[in-house]
Amino acid sequence: MPKVSQAHLDARRQQILDAARSLFASRGFARTSMADIVDTLGLSVGSIYRYFKSKDEMIVAICEQSSQALPAELTPAAISGFLEHIRTQARTQDHARLIMQIYAEAAATPALAQLVVSQLDELRDAIEALLPHHADERRKQVAEAFVALCQGYLGQLAVRGDLDPAPFAAALITLTSP
Repeated sequence: MPKVSQAHLDARRQQILDAARSLFASRGFARTSMADIVDTLGLSVGSIYRYFKSKDEMIVAICEQSSQALPAELTPAAISGFLEHIRTQARTQDHARLIMQIYAEAAATPALAQLVVSQLDELRDAIEALLPHHADERRKQVAEAFVALCQGYLGQLAVRGDLDPAPFAAALITLTSP
């Protein structure tokens, strides 16, 4: 029997995560079953469970794949571009709805909450590093508020649909100004 390559296994795992990501964003975590994911992919139940024992494992894997598209500096143009990127992801990949689903699940799942908190800490640290012109305590406050405003924008995108990022960008630009 031919051995399945690691590349094939990795591609299958990613295919499962992509389907789960789409279903979680559109239906919600609680309303998506493993059977829904199996049906979407046309795979056997056993093939899904080879990669993931549960939906919880899938959502953790999705979180671990997340990447921040932070700009290299916090100029007005870079901040506006960053929010436009968030908007584009929300429109094309339902990303805002997925993030809100993850946050809701994290509120009820301690292991997922720990991962989300860690990612938020990393994001705040990255923002702090982009604010060298602020005093230490102010830098921490600005980074905390920056992350909160971005999350607020994500939440608005998830609930209200496509939303102009300009007011959020203006607030972030004012916030990050020395």
